[in-house]
Amino acid sequence: MTASRKIVALIVAAGQGNRAGGDAPKQFRIVAGKPVLAHAHDALAAHGRIDAIHVVLGEGQAETARALLGDRAAAFVTGANSRRGSVRAGLEAIAAAGGADIVLIHDAARPFLPGAAIDRLLAALDQDEGAIPVLPVADTLVRGVDGVMGQGVDRAGLHRVQTPQAFRFESILAAHRAWDDAREATDDAQILRAWGRDVMMVPGDERLEKLTYPQDFARAEARLAMACTTRVGMGYDVHRLAPDEELWLGGILVPHDRGLAGHSDADVALHAIVDALLGALAEGDIGSHFPPSDPQWRGASSDRFLAYARDRVTARDGRIEHVDLTIICEAPKIGPHREAMRARIAEILAVPVDRVSVKATTTERLGFAGRREGIAAQAVATLSLPALS
Repeated sequence: MTASRKIVALIVAAGQGNRAGGDAPKQFRIVAGKPVLAHAHDALAAHGRIDAIHVVLGEGQAETARALLGDRAAAFVTGANSRRGSVRAGLEAIAAAGGADIVLIHDAARPFLPGAAIDRLLAALDQDEGAIPVLPVADTLVRGVDGVMGQGVDRAGLHRVQTPQAFRFESILAAHRAWDDAREATDDAQILRAWGRDVMMVPGDERLEKLTYPQDFARAEARLAMACTTRVGMGYDVHRLAPDEELWLGGILVPHDRGLAGHSDADVALHAIVDALLGALAEGDIGSHFPPSDPQWRGASSDRFLAYARDRVTARDGRIEHVDLTIICEAPKIGPHREAMRARIAEILAVPVDRVSVKATTTERLGFAGRREGIAAQAVATLSLPALS
């Protein structure tokens, strides 16, 4: 196989995940600030050789999945009542979209997919029609009846099978089409073997463990937290007060006899948070991303800038842990508007409101703020980023 072959990933996310607990199917649950499905999608999309991603969903789940994935590129397919039927539906959708040379069939419930595991699977397909990642069985195995230990099982030659499973597309599609619908299969490698083709085993990865029970999600959160580093950024902004201007502050319109003047809507509070987030990422400041010399930003709503900074954090697989904002002015009084500001900032950042602090202070009538010539704001943002980010 050459690197020019078309490779498509198929994420199977049509299950209900009842054993995982919670109100939502496990593929839609949040882990480390991001939906499980989004973790799986991003891991596949980050691999340089994957050309397209199809996602198989349960009936009526497309709207939820689309909201969780945002602008991530994916084709949605409605699955069936069984995993095998859902995979078949996904394969037929890929065929209808022009087909592929290689398909990676991956369970959304295994969201933490290292790129090296994909590399090993693709390398195996240079010679074979199917490949699966496996881990050796290290624990003692026994059979049991009614809670009573029975005979031990020889673990020599036994392996735990993971996903993604990689196949030459035409082979696995033909194997699925030839499968006896009266039977079920727990994975696609069994279907290819039943069709008479060999499936190679390559080393899997502990990070590919499946999320099934509530304790699996707790372990995943703990593991990801240990693999993260904390970043802190600080932002500061100031704008003058002027007549005939609206006063936008903290993402809301505040009644006042004057407003802040600037190239955009001059929301110093949001601008300070933007700089804090960009500072924590070491990605410059608001002016380098939205130059005041660019006419497209004239009068722009500052929530666009904050949403952009939020997306920069997401693009690095980061998490916004906390934002602390201080507004410096003599007037207007911030107290009556504090909770509305917190709610709006949390909404833009897509974080719980308890991660947003809004405070206010004066300068005891000293300086430009004390003379009511302008308003200043400073912010501190705390992020968690992958340790290698």
